[in-house]
Amino acid sequence: MLPAATALAFVVNPASSLTAAATTEARSAAEALGLTLHVLPASSERDFDAVFANARQLRDSGLIIDPDQLFVNHSGQLAQLALRHAMPTVFIYRDFATAGGLMSYGGSLKELYGLLGVYTGRILRGDKPADLPVQQATKVELFINLNTARALGLDVPATMLALADEVIE
Repeated sequence: MLPAATALAFVVNPASSLTAAATTEARSAAEALGLTLHVLPASSERDFDAVFANARQLRDSGLIIDPDQLFVNHSGQLAQLALRHAMPTVFIYRDFATAGGLMSYGGSLKELYGLLGVYTGRILRGDKPADLPVQQATKVELFINLNTARALGLDVPATMLALADEVIE
């Protein structure tokens, strides 16, 4: 979606125990794509405006939001800030795209909740949790907000639209 991008911002919660691993993975991915990655911390919603302003000042082409619970709880607010700051932004959950964010890409919550139901049923039937196999959702979903793409002046490739699980208009 951003073929001319040279730098991206990655928003993380520095208080999270998962931030270091996520940052390492994001840096590796950015390096493999020849992109500069700016890691921007946000430890509360009071930091959100500064994150978007900082990304704009650094001339980042887009922003990726780490799937920390802080950001999940404020996905609608983050989507509106992304639109207000005209910053193409990606987050993991569909709610972000439906709230006005450019797109979301991540594991299927429907599949995850289905697995949770199976686990719960087995435990209620007497299976020991330690004996249950480790499973995770394998379906990845892509949601694109076409209205936001237009507002940002982005052309969404037809192949990307065809691959999307949902195009929001």
